[in-house]
Amino acid sequence: MRTSEILIIYVQELRSAVRERSIVLNSVLLPIFLYPVMFWLIITGLTFAEGLAEGTRSRVTVHGLPTEHHEVLDSLRVMKAVEVVEASGTTAESETRLARGDLDLVAEFLSPYEAIIALPGNFEVSLAYDRSLERSRRARQRVEGVVERYRERWLSREARGMAISREEIEGFRIAGHDVATQEQLGTRLLSETLPLFLVVMVALGCFIPAIDTTAGERERSTWETTLTVAASRSSIIVAKYLYVATLGVVAGVLNVAAMFLSMGAVMKPLFGRVGDQFQFGLPGLAFPVMVLGAVALAFFFAAAMMILAAFARTFKEGQGMVTPVYWLALIPLVLGRGTETTLTASVAAIPVANVAMMIRDAVRGVFLWPLVVETMLVEFGTVLLCLLLARTILNFEEFLIGSYNGSLWRFLRERFLRRRGPASIRP
Repeated sequence: MRTSEILIIYVQELRSAVRERSIVLNSVLLPIFLYPVMFWLIITGLTFAEGLAEGTRSRVTVHGLPTEHHEVLDSLRVMKAVEVVEASGTTAESETRLARGDLDLVAEFLSPYEAIIALPGNFEVSLAYDRSLERSRRARQRVEGVVERYRERWLSREARGMAISREEIEGFRIAGHDVATQEQLGTRLLSETLPLFLVVMVALGCFIPAIDTTAGERERSTWETTLTVAASRSSIIVAKYLYVATLGVVAGVLNVAAMFLSMGAVMKPLFGRVGDQFQFGLPGLAFPVMVLGAVALAFFFAAAMMILAAFARTFKEGQGMVTPVYWLALIPLVLGRGTETTLTASVAAIPVANVAMMIRDAVRGVFLWPLVVETMLVEFGTVLLCLLLARTILNFEEFLIGSYNGSLWRFLRERFLRRRGPASIRP
């Protein structure tokens, strides 16, 4: 195995990848344009759905409204999005109509609890709605808004009439004060999204190249020709492996850059005024740690995917064999979802999940270097095991020439677990 041979074959594989549309799409274009296009589609869809929802009229009926609070009913009637249906019968009958779908909401004005009945004219409102229906939930939002605004005006008038402050007439209220800064809000959002999508995109970047450079060559009948070039078999395999890992790293890094640059631009139209509360930034060491994590993930996914895809005889068959490795990218979905959770020694021992947690900590500015070292040792140790398995498999001639017809699991069972079958022939 020579470095010059590996470099020549490696460059040739990269040149071939540029001419392959599926590889360029999945490893380069998709990571760059995924988030801008995805966010644009989300905004467009939400805007369209919001427009449809705003166009629907909420059918509302009111029971027990005191005469002195008739302003609430007047406010509902002047709203174009609300249709006030005259109450007929009891509240229970109206709720029956609500269950049938004839109404969207039933509002009932009630006397308050004895503890707060001291204020003359005080009231409570019970809103019955169907939470399973969007138009009923929207009706509740509309009526709640009208009632809350009216109650604020009414309490203010009562307070002025009694010559006391607005707070005194209400007794007490719970006031929240958010101490989180814009940077902290942005960091939280990035820490919840960047690690997951980085892992997924690195796996996706390795997915197509790993299949194309193994099963794809067998399907095109170029695998045997490749083995006849003036280079050792080890050099060919290493060059192909580095090529797949490189595309995985490229996909991951482009994904992070595209997401970081596009997220701020879409937050405001996506969340309205709330979007102004987010400010995105990364600690200086976060990007190097993410690149290191992307490299580790790429080496792992490239090794695992190439081993499985090498047993396939067609590209389609290779997709089915490699898919289980791709699902490993979803481990971060179920592990360490809490933003307060940091990398621990036990999590650092779990491949893929450890890198996701390491990147999450880095985005938040938390760098647990001993655990980072453990994570890298575990990840590259797993890669080493995969490479040792690949080297063992390469010792069998029928595997190299493509005469073996079976999966990796069948191969291991026949050659190692049962210790049966034809003797291996070393090249």
